Parts: sequence; C-alpha cells; structure tokens
Amino acid sequence: MSQSMKPAAAPAPNALAQRPTGPAAGVGVPARPQQTAPMVGDRRTLTVGKGISVQGTLSDCERLVVEGTVESEMLNAAELSIGATGVFRGEVQVEDAEIGGLFDGTLTARGNLVIRATGKVNGIARCKRLTVEDGGQLTGRMEMLTEGSMPTSPAAPAPSRPAPVV
Repeated sequence: MSQSMKPAAAPAPNALAQRPTGPAAGVGVPARPQQTAPMVGDRRTLTVGKGISVQGTLSDCERLVVEGTVESEMLNAAELSIGATGVFRGEVQVEDAEIGGLFDGTLTARGNLVIRATGKVNGIARCKRLTVEDGGQLTGRMEMLTEGSMPTSPAAPAPSRPAPVV
C-alpha cells in the first residue's frame, strides 16, 4: 500500500503581507505594517558576525555588535557590544559598552562599561560607571570619568601609552 503525498502549495510571494486583517479582512485590503515607537533596537546597527574580520575606520554606526574580529577606530557611537567570541582592537568612544569577549586598545565609555564574566579588556579603559562580573578581567590602566574630565571631542589627543600594570 503506497500513498502518494502531495506537496503543500507554497504561499505566493508577499502573500503574508497582502493578507487582510482586522475589520477590513473581508474587504481584501492589504494589511499595513504596525507602527511602533522607536526603540533602542532601531539604532543604526552594524553586526560583525562570528568568523568575520573587519579592518578600517567605522563611522555613522550608532551600535556595533562584534561577534567576529574588528580592528578599527570607531568615533562617537552610542553603544559597543562585544560577544563572547568577539575581538575588538583599536580605539573607541561610546556612550555605553558591554564586553563579553576581548577588547584591546583604548576604550572610553561616557556612561556604563560592563565587563562580563567572559570579557577581557587590555589597555586603557575610561568610564563613568564600571561593572565587572566575577571572572571578568581588566589589564592596563583604568580611569574613572567625572563631569569635568569627560572627553568632549573624538579628535582629542589620547594620552601616551602607560606602563603595564604588574
């Protein structure tokens, strides 16, 4: 006994977008996407995925998510997030940073710097507020920013590289 199985018909392109909903469901009016208030997730985001390597200067990026490797300078972004597999080498000035992988260079977070349990920061780290989870590492120089010491320009010269902390 064999039964022949008929493949299910695939929906036409954009069939879901044209499916009517709500009071107009019987009228055949295409559904419109719902408008929602802008969220943090709506920022201009660049994600460097696992296994991808990027070199160069990043600009006009409000949020950078690093799961691969980045060697760069990034000026005046709102947020930097380095995942457990991510590596960032260079200089960055952001509002907030969350480090779950490796950061090697100069990091200035005008707000929060969070070093996760899997995170490691090498070099110079400046921030207004610091959180280090158990297991997180910071090697180099740490500077706590105050209102009078916060950098105002990304073009401000960086101090000379300090001697490593032993």
